[in-house]
Amino acid sequence: MKLDILAIGAHPDDVELSCSGVLAKEISRGKKCGILDLTRGELGTRGSAEIRDQEAAAAAEILGLSIRENIALADGFFVNDKDSQLRIIEILRKYRPEIVLCNAIDDRHIDHGKGSRLTSDACFLSGLKKIETTLDGKSQEAWRPKQVYHYIQWKNLKPDVVVDISGFMDVKMKSVLAYRSQFYDPNTGEDNTPISSKNFQESIKYRAQDLGRLIGTEYAEGFTTERYPAVDSIFDLI
Repeated sequence: MKLDILAIGAHPDDVELSCSGVLAKEISRGKKCGILDLTRGELGTRGSAEIRDQEAAAAAEILGLSIRENIALADGFFVNDKDSQLRIIEILRKYRPEIVLCNAIDDRHIDHGKGSRLTSDACFLSGLKKIETTLDGKSQEAWRPKQVYHYIQWKNLKPDVVVDISGFMDVKMKSVLAYRSQFYDPNTGEDNTPISSKNFQESIKYRAQDLGRLIGTEYAEGFTTERYPAVDSIFDLI
């Protein structure tokens, strides 16, 4: 299967929180989108890796993803080395996405910045034909995505690109709240975390509203870029 968009996150729920509105919108237009989780989120204060697996599967169904895979790197301890890069390269060559969406370039959680750099490096290396990888015993062809965009997470980074997701905020929130173990629940007996507060849950919507306000729409998601995005006509920017 060839994907139009592959969204990559250090943890299950990174993608849903940050760019699931864009995925839902493009899927509604017939695009094939998938998610690659780098870890199972096993160091999360709440829940467990097994619970996160179930929540990630539920979120994938809500969004209508074509694929979701997890390469189970070590949560908190994965590094940007050859082995990790090759794991991602195999996925990139398997699904051949045109666009990759990945972690914020700088953020509160150390895995987010690490995941950002790791994914970016793997996307470049995946285009080098002398790097050999195999799938089911067959050699894979080199593939490099046309563009890598970094979504915005905890920190309010200044976006280079803002995408209208009006009409898709409800499905975004449903996919986020599939992670019941992670977010606001006044009746849980588990420890509080920075993302388990009511304020954080509400911030998902008001950040999207604020970005929407800035571009004259109801809701939006923002991204930073590694290179200038190119358009065919100045009217594509309207």
